[in-house]
Amino acid sequence: MKRLIIVCEGPTENEFCLEMLAPILLKSDIYVEAPLIKKSNGGIVPWQAIKRQIETHLHEGDANVSMLVDYYGIKDSYNFPGWIESKDILSLTDRFQFLCDRMKADISPVLAPRFIPYMQIHEFESLLFSDINVFKDNFDKSEMNFSILEDANREFSNPEEINSRPSLAPSKRLTKAIPGYDKVLYGNYIAVETGLSRIMEKCPLFRQWITSLTSIQNS
Repeated sequence: MKRLIIVCEGPTENEFCLEMLAPILLKSDIYVEAPLIKKSNGGIVPWQAIKRQIETHLHEGDANVSMLVDYYGIKDSYNFPGWIESKDILSLTDRFQFLCDRMKADISPVLAPRFIPYMQIHEFESLLFSDINVFKDNFDKSEMNFSILEDANREFSNPEEINSRPSLAPSKRLTKAIPGYDKVLYGNYIAVETGLSRIMEKCPLFRQWITSLTSIQNS
């Protein structure tokens, strides 16, 4: 059995990895651990801190290591490899791949083959737009403004592209559509109700990540 450590930005990502990804990957003989980023207080931290934690896990010898952090929360001052240069790349897919390549290149060459870099474009809540009817099935009409979610899906070709400006990030749209929306309370419930296959169908970069995780069984 292969061991996979996914370093998580916060409790929502941790719960998602353990409750949704772990049972599915276990069917491929991959055992998942999902530690939080150390000293993060539920948010992203500078790259050097994450890098130290990643390399510490990789030094355990038998582990493959990945990460689940929000692209949206990364600041220039966090010095992620290639971050400033990536702003000139217009294609979201190309920018994502450039950043992943640069992160991998910044890990010790001896350890890098067992590292699978990833950042969620634009944030975890993007995945929840994969099937907005799940919200309709779980909230009363009086509890939400469903048209806000419909407008987002009409505006963008896939959920990972939802983020025209900070005030319209996926999480901001959800709190606007559902007053009192709580990421930790509702996020993973909606994800589970949506289902991994539906999320992978609608979110190509996320699908690429899951495929990479599954492939470690053959490494």
